[in-house]
Amino acid sequence: MNNNNFLLEIAQKGFRITVGAASSLIETVQNPQKRAEAISQIKLELNQKIQEWAQKGEVTEDEARVFLNNLLNQRPWARDSNGVSNPSNNTSNFNSGNDPSWGLKELTAEIVALRTELEKMRQSQNKK
Repeated sequence: MNNNNFLLEIAQKGFRITVGAASSLIETVQNPQKRAEAISQIKLELNQKIQEWAQKGEVTEDEARVFLNNLLNQRPWARDSNGVSNPSNNTSNFNSGNDPSWGLKELTAEIVALRTELEKMRQSQNKK
């Protein structure tokens, strides 16, 4: 019985929230001043969110660039016999991480080159 009261209270509260939201919406639509206030509030909140998202996107982009640079600098097949890093001639230079104008073609070429190198490594391991 206690469980039924709880469910009834939740349903009643949901109904009241819906009716309250609908009446607030109607008041806002009918009153030009409230409508203007609501629209300006929405614009303000949206602009704040846009700025927040842009900052977060910039931080994420920088983190991704650092991650990729670290990942590409740790490629074992890009080291010479002395263990010194020796990037391939057929790959683009990802160490220019401050350059935001990386093109899709450059990234695609890098992926193709990495796939080719990986396939060569797999073939050489299969021959052993």
